[in-house]
Amino acid sequence: MTIRVLLADDQALLRSAFRVLVDSEPDMEVVGEAADGAEAVRLAREQRADVVLMDIRMPGTDGLAATRMISADPELAGVRVVILTTFEVDDYVVQSLRAGASGFLGKGSEPEEMLNAIRIAAGGEALLSPVATKGLIARFLAQEGTSEADHDPARAERLESLTVREREVLVQVAGGHSNDEIAERLEVSPLTVKTHVNRAMAKLGARDRAQLVVTAYESGLVRPRVE
Repeated sequence: MTIRVLLADDQALLRSAFRVLVDSEPDMEVVGEAADGAEAVRLAREQRADVVLMDIRMPGTDGLAATRMISADPELAGVRVVILTTFEVDDYVVQSLRAGASGFLGKGSEPEEMLNAIRIAAGGEALLSPVATKGLIARFLAQEGTSEADHDPARAERLESLTVREREVLVQVAGGHSNDEIAERLEVSPLTVKTHVNRAMAKLGARDRAQLVVTAYESGLVRPRVE
């Protein structure tokens, strides 16, 4: 199956470079290019994109607003958004994930990292960053506040619908662990872990694993730690 990729960046030179890279892979193809968020949303729908590489800063409708539109549209439920950002200094990372992005990737990443990110996102797996992963998200959340009063009561209430095992798996997912790693830690099969992850996503209304991580932190199930 070929992964259909949409490029959204206001810099034509970057889009051209990304197109050459993506189109060089036998399992993916670029199906469109957008210079702003509004165009990205339109093309995501028209071209049936699987993954959108979305620049967060664009004129007009920016990447954050476009991500919210995509995640709120039932017709685009299968579209995964990967935010392109200079994440080490970008205050929008957590906002992007809350808006529905499947993850984020630094613009300075190696080509193989970007291609791997596309494949991970298309498969619905966790993509918080090949470099920074969950530590950066924890740092941003810690900056926003970590007291009991700052936790989202609605998210915490939804956690009550999870079984004990589903909560255990959610904690492991929030720790950035893969299904195989979780299976080894909990002494169950990877298939069992996948089943628990899918059930947790359904109960919590999460689009993918990245959203599970945000929920785990915002509900207070997992405490952010600044390293």
